[in-house]
Amino acid sequence: MVVALIVSVGLRTYAFQTFYIPSPSMNPTLQDGDRIIVNKLAVDFGTINRGDILVFRAPPAEDCSTLPVTDLVKRVIGLPGDKLYSIGNTIYVNGTALDEVWPHTEPLGGEIAPASNPVVVTANHYFMMGDNHDDSCDSRMWGTIPRSDVIGKAFVRIWPLTRIGSI
Repeated sequence: MVVALIVSVGLRTYAFQTFYIPSPSMNPTLQDGDRIIVNKLAVDFGTINRGDILVFRAPPAEDCSTLPVTDLVKRVIGLPGDKLYSIGNTIYVNGTALDEVWPHTEPLGGEIAPASNPVVVTANHYFMMGDNHDDSCDSRMWGTIPRSDVIGKAFVRIWPLTRIGSI
């Protein structure tokens, strides 16, 4: 029993952890009330790519929620070195329209930045955005997040049972 407890705590601390989705900001990919599993090792020993869904510590400037929020779930839109801006509902990364091959909703809502003054993602930082563009508090409001704040990559939904599957 003690060994099982130690293994369980070790896995949760260093490898995998469950998280609850408390808002509609990631609709239609993740819905309010979904539960996901996050792979922490994928960040520690892997790479972060555009399109990945990350769980990360809420930035200090995050003040969109009426409830205290400690962790957020968003999609990576900008990688270190990228220049991002938007025109209408189109997101541009390094001057090229972003092909959002994942489920998302339009309109874009808040502008990322004007083309004349794009957001430049600094080293070891990421620009994060919710899939429900118009109903997401994200890097458009509080800026990029440092890699050190990333907890892990979401890879599977485990609740509700009718929506179990990879993300």
